[in-house]
Amino acid sequence: MRRADRLFQIVQLIRGRRLSTAEFLAERLEVSVRTVYRDVAALQQQGVPIDGEAGVGYRMKAGFDLPPLMFTKEEAQALVAVVRLARPALDAGLAAPAEGALSKILAVLPPPARAAAESLAVYAPLSGMDEALSQRLVQLREATELRRKLRLHYLDLAGQTTERVVRPLGCFFWGPVWTVAAWCELREDFRSFRVDRIQALQALDERFRDEPGKTLADMERRAACADRA
Repeated sequence: MRRADRLFQIVQLIRGRRLSTAEFLAERLEVSVRTVYRDVAALQQQGVPIDGEAGVGYRMKAGFDLPPLMFTKEEAQALVAVVRLARPALDAGLAAPAEGALSKILAVLPPPARAAAESLAVYAPLSGMDEALSQRLVQLREATELRRKLRLHYLDLAGQTTERVVRPLGCFFWGPVWTVAAWCELREDFRSFRVDRIQALQALDERFRDEPGKTLADMERRAACADRA
């Protein structure tokens, strides 16, 4: 990869994440960490507003943008594949906007790239999502974004129904099953709930803030440690 291309990729990676470590950038670009340090320093000297430092991580200051870019044929095909594969598993609140966004992208592509993308032979069956499950996912997403606590009536694997107040942290798709990761105030610990086992859901007026030890990042770190153990 040419250095100019690598510098451009560094900008794209940093602006797409809250915080990017040099190790992450080096792995993605297949270069040494020292090379990343030099490249970021060069970008900063050229006026690119990158905050951070070696050993901590980097992020882009708000308001920085690059001129609009054209997708390559392969990138356009990848976008078509992602939308086609994801759409059957998305609730109505996301499926239609995803299709609309893809249509806008395809509309501005050069004819050869658009033809290659639209003719991509990758499909997913549109079996359709159960309406109740779709509505649950909409409620869970909204509560997660608004940081609102939820009261769940949940059917566990033993067939017992429990009532819990949780802090929703994120929705995860595991092939045929959706789960919501949450901090459960009943168990005072992280839990994952199958969305199809939620019998009733109520968004509460009470909101929550991120607290040390109760965030999605904390949950992911614990899972990573368990995998390494």
